[in-house]
Amino acid sequence: MAEILISPGVSAIENDQSQITQGPVAVGTAIIGPTVKGPVEIPTIVTSYSDYKNKFGTSLLSGSSVYTYFTSIAAYNYFQNGGESLLVARVVSGSFTPATSSTITNTVTATPGAFATASKALAALADPISIEFRIVDNSSNTYRFLPTASGNYQDDTDGKLYFFASGALATTISNLATKISSVTALGVTATTSTTTLILSGSASGSVYNGYTFQTGSVSSFSTQATLAGGVDGIGSNAFVLATLSKGIIMNNSGSEDSNGALISGSADNIRWQIISSNTSSGTFTLVIRQGNDNNINKPPLETWTNISLDPLAENYISKQIGDSVPYYDVTSNQILSTGQNENNSRYVRVSSVTSPTPNYFDNNGTAKAQYTASIPINSSGSFGSATGTIGSNAKFYDQIITAAPNTQGVAGSDYNNMINLLANTDNYKFNVLLTPGLTSQENSSQISSIISNTENRGDNIFVLDLVPFDIDSTAVVTSAASNKNTSYAAAYWPWVQLRDPDTSALVYVPASTVIGGVYAKNDSLAAPWFAPAGINRGGLTLVSKAKLKLSQNDRDNLYSKKVNPIATLNNIPVVYGQKTLQTEASALDRVNVRRLLVALKSYISQVANNLLFEQNTAATRNTFLSRVNPYLADVQARQGLYAFRVVMDETNNTAATIDQNQLNGGIYIQPTKTVEFIYLTFNITPTGATFPG
Repeated sequence: MAEILISPGVSAIENDQSQITQGPVAVGTAIIGPTVKGPVEIPTIVTSYSDYKNKFGTSLLSGSSVYTYFTSIAAYNYFQNGGESLLVARVVSGSFTPATSSTITNTVTATPGAFATASKALAALADPISIEFRIVDNSSNTYRFLPTASGNYQDDTDGKLYFFASGALATTISNLATKISSVTALGVTATTSTTTLILSGSASGSVYNGYTFQTGSVSSFSTQATLAGGVDGIGSNAFVLATLSKGIIMNNSGSEDSNGALISGSADNIRWQIISSNTSSGTFTLVIRQGNDNNINKPPLETWTNISLDPLAENYISKQIGDSVPYYDVTSNQILSTGQNENNSRYVRVSSVTSPTPNYFDNNGTAKAQYTASIPINSSGSFGSATGTIGSNAKFYDQIITAAPNTQGVAGSDYNNMINLLANTDNYKFNVLLTPGLTSQENSSQISSIISNTENRGDNIFVLDLVPFDIDSTAVVTSAASNKNTSYAAAYWPWVQLRDPDTSALVYVPASTVIGGVYAKNDSLAAPWFAPAGINRGGLTLVSKAKLKLSQNDRDNLYSKKVNPIATLNNIPVVYGQKTLQTEASALDRVNVRRLLVALKSYISQVANNLLFEQNTAATRNTFLSRVNPYLADVQARQGLYAFRVVMDETNNTAATIDQNQLNGGIYIQPTKTVEFIYLTFNITPTGATFPG
């Protein structure tokens, strides 16, 4: 039935009459599945496998073994075979939250520190002039204080030797205190109470804990007091960052080893660093670093220079980095967001600015005193407090068998939100959809929903898996395919073995994991309307072997019942079929024709969209024809069509049609067919016989 347009739009309708009796905007493949890290339920474009790894990770530890999700293996195969754009929709089981930054300290004191102190009563010193006083810091630097009758000796500051005047005991102790306080390099202040010397760190903090006050002469000295009780003050948090990726994998500890590496840092999480802090300009530089780097090797992932905490300035941190919090809304089936500024960072967003500096400069261009302490100091730190665990009691590879619970750590229902979201053709463009990990046998509800959505979208083909790993019966496989009837989906079997791109282990994966790569290879070598099958374009170069070596009878049985076999020819796995799951015989029961229609409808609909709200005249119709006819001629020249015709004139755009604000176009095509059956007859003739002309 034709679609009735109520609001302005374009209806691209297929009329399959093939029963037996400029270029388009590039779109790529979409994949729904679990990943190690990354945004949860936020479809994200990646353009290379390196980009994929940065955003979504690779392998995970489950129990005591390392595994890689089918999603990652499919992404690797896709890009290795020439894929250019992949839309990744991450699914998880349970609640996942981002990690937040450790305290990014400024000098606005939130919690004051305590001073290190010590005191010593020196009344027992009968002859203080014959005694040397010393203070030894925590780096074993020794500051020597010698009493003299006049106190007029020249201090040797390089040798840390200082002189002061002696006298009565109380006078001597008082002069000693004055001299100690004058040595700024020491950083200790001293006062007296009669003959008691009272020492203190010159600033609060634990740095002065452990300084010792000693007395003695020549080489014999004893410790009289040790400074203690110093506590570091806690500066206020200048701002808070949150990771775009969610899950506990983003957490790491602030503890560092001797090389400056975070103890729990990894390639999958990140750390932050503030450099070039400048209170005069009110700016600083934020560096996002990889969680497993160190002081010797710390190439930045991102560097944000000359940013400020002034919300009225263009270089305000939230404007530069972004503060948006995107989330999937079930009610509207859309990605909504909070925040005022689009995220520009690939790794973090600004969660809050706790020490803003509005109008940082006064009218003379000088930094206002009340704001200079708000600028973060040069420092570095980690991220923590994220929740969400992956891989708990998960089943991977050949462990995924009939009725196996917790496949890859997620349930079929965990896919529902992203299945529903990717039904939206206006917001998400792709021509192939993969869900490796779901099977028709175990996840029939999800598979049915995807097929329905794909048919409604009309602009892609869904590659599905029929059965788990343990099914070796072609009868069970074909039975799983028998209740599907659509030209918008294709199924391949059996499972295949390949090397995990991250661990190099030989693992078994469902066929859809590698078919995205087959389609990408087919398109890079030829075009979507060529068959993604056979030795030339269907060879599985990254696959070690198919789980089963199918006999000719097996392949015949599968293909006659709409399942594309993965054959083994001369020990090389090859995709040896290109049927869709359409039951009735027509041109659309072949993958290459379905993908041809996807390509044609995508381009022609783009042309038509540009004509909406234009004048309904012959000039507008000619604009359409001038773009569509050359495109179809190019497809014909590239072996996609035998013939075509486009009708958009007075015959299908009558006065009555125009009065209804409609523009009608009739597009007639004859798709090319592929060679799938070759019959060769060898005739043996007697000597001297004449060969037929």
